[in-house]
Amino acid sequence: MVHDFDPFAYRIAGDFGVRWYGLSYMMGFIFAYLMLSWLAQRQRSGMNSVMVGDFITYGAVGTLVGGRLGYVIFYSPDLFTKFKATFPYWGALAVNEGGMASHGGMIGIVIACLLFARRYSVNSLYLLDMVCVAGPMGVFFGRIANFINGELVGRPCDPAFPLAVKFPQDIYLWPSQEFSRLTDLATVTEKIGVSRESWLELIGKFRFDATSHEQVYSILNRIVEQIQSGNIAAKEAIAPLLTPRYPSQLFAAVGEGLFCFIVLFFLWRRPRKPGFIASMFIVLYAVIRLIDENFRMPDAQIGLQWLGLSRGQWLSVVMLIAGLVLMFVWGRASSLKISGWGQGQSVKLRRLNR
Repeated sequence: MVHDFDPFAYRIAGDFGVRWYGLSYMMGFIFAYLMLSWLAQRQRSGMNSVMVGDFITYGAVGTLVGGRLGYVIFYSPDLFTKFKATFPYWGALAVNEGGMASHGGMIGIVIACLLFARRYSVNSLYLLDMVCVAGPMGVFFGRIANFINGELVGRPCDPAFPLAVKFPQDIYLWPSQEFSRLTDLATVTEKIGVSRESWLELIGKFRFDATSHEQVYSILNRIVEQIQSGNIAAKEAIAPLLTPRYPSQLFAAVGEGLFCFIVLFFLWRRPRKPGFIASMFIVLYAVIRLIDENFRMPDAQIGLQWLGLSRGQWLSVVMLIAGLVLMFVWGRASSLKISGWGQGQSVKLRRLNR
């Protein structure tokens, strides 16, 4: 199939409207609020609905700031020194350039938990446990949005693979990585009102004429937008030119999101020591990420690194080691167990945990 999803759930005008990516964050935070409210009531933790609402706000800020800074630090540090004359002016704030990093978002959430625990005198490990139960569903919605946006695409796969997807967004990389393939798009440009002769002329001037350079990228963007808007002729013309890929975003949605949530949710049915759920999440997420990164294309500006692993896999290796260490340390702590959601007993958690 040729990917033709519109990144806008509702387009008001031009590039202004409600995007699926924004809705995915909203759905994640709504689910987290409902889940944490239910857990707090079920476990009789002493957190009321107002506190849960404040905690969600802390978590939202931590996720957004940590996720963006994580991407810039781990994947594209050059954005710190990139400035332009149009909004948002600073590359680090231009979320359309690279987006967010899940590992950075997790660090941001940890900091948010520590700050909230300090302010409200709540056990910080309990907060981490709560986040790690609800958080995977946020990952689930986010990965679905990644798929709709045609970003974080999968590695090439056998065309016979039943779930193979062809992403028109691949053509954005052709000018820098596969320049010779641009001529093949002449049959596609004709379907959006750009003649073969005009297209080939622009390609010929691409390397030394700034205006032609900009026009080529503008036409590439038009091709993708036309396909997303339902231009069947352009979609059919580009299909033979695109590489079939694994729908790695959907694999991640199921593994990093839905599967993690189900496992952690049922693990907390029984009483657990503070930190157990959080450490299990770290280990589980790291293992799943190490696996599903094998289906995802590494970042173009980084590629594969030592031992043929991607940057995301190396970050997951560090995460896995940290999770195992924390599981050992927190498991040996002399703290009382937190009641599971399947238990009826009361537990008081509103105390500092230093």
